[in-house]
Amino acid sequence: MAEFKHHYANLKGVRIHYVTMGQGAPMVLLHGWPQTWYEWRRVMPLLADKFAMVAPDLRGLGDSSRPSSGYDKRTVANDAFELMRNYLGHERFIVAGHDWGAPTAFRLAADHPNEVSHLVMLDVPVPGDRPAGAGGALDPRGAPRWHHLFHQVPDLPEALTAGRERIYLEFFFMNGIDQAGTFSDQDIAEYVRTYSQPGAMRAGFNYYRALARDVEDNRATLATGFKLPMPALGLGGGGPRGRGELVVESLRRVAISAAGGAIADCGHFIPEEKPRELAERLREFLAG
Repeated sequence: MAEFKHHYANLKGVRIHYVTMGQGAPMVLLHGWPQTWYEWRRVMPLLADKFAMVAPDLRGLGDSSRPSSGYDKRTVANDAFELMRNYLGHERFIVAGHDWGAPTAFRLAADHPNEVSHLVMLDVPVPGDRPAGAGGALDPRGAPRWHHLFHQVPDLPEALTAGRERIYLEFFFMNGIDQAGTFSDQDIAEYVRTYSQPGAMRAGFNYYRALARDVEDNRATLATGFKLPMPALGLGGGGPRGRGELVVESLRRVAISAAGGAIADCGHFIPEEKPRELAERLREFLAG
């Protein structure tokens, strides 16, 4: 881990911990739940020869500070923009996100299309990209999962998981993968270290509690006829625990140009299950 450089940025209302590696085209990597910047640890060394990567801990998570509010993805995306554009001085940059990092990446690209050169979304489609009440047969992998609603219940998830963070988080790590052995005890211990800190589980649940606001924001943007102008890549896990083609199908509805598909024999945790395949897909997409 010595090759990773750790930093802190004091932004408006939040202190962001972020990790850097590599040189070349700037790229910000946005993690999901229940993870931190650490989910990119296997991908970053594979791209360090061509890209200057910045992997922040999103507000409330990892070793960043934990504000009481601001977990809608527009606000979280603005943290990333402030970090990349105003703090680090990158005029244009690539954005890639996984899990909650994917809707955050979409919001960042939609709000700052002149600064975002490429968009990558992993295993989560754009919230609200279909109008309310839109019909049609839905792939069951696109349906809300049980914890999406549970995490939105006020206070109860915090009460039930306090002191049991490892039991709860390990369930998701073990049941969200198609590749056995993806997570070592050390990996899980690192995630548990951060999510056991005061306020961290609440912050994580707040990402889910902001979902209705995220849908409202996205639908308001898309209702104007806006489409993402930059090239977009959507990848889902191709195994039964991933979302398959749903991500690229979502991007095709909201972007002028979208490519992607599914990564075979992979569940939800793409950057950790299939880092080499992901790195290859990213190189191919960004070279184009």
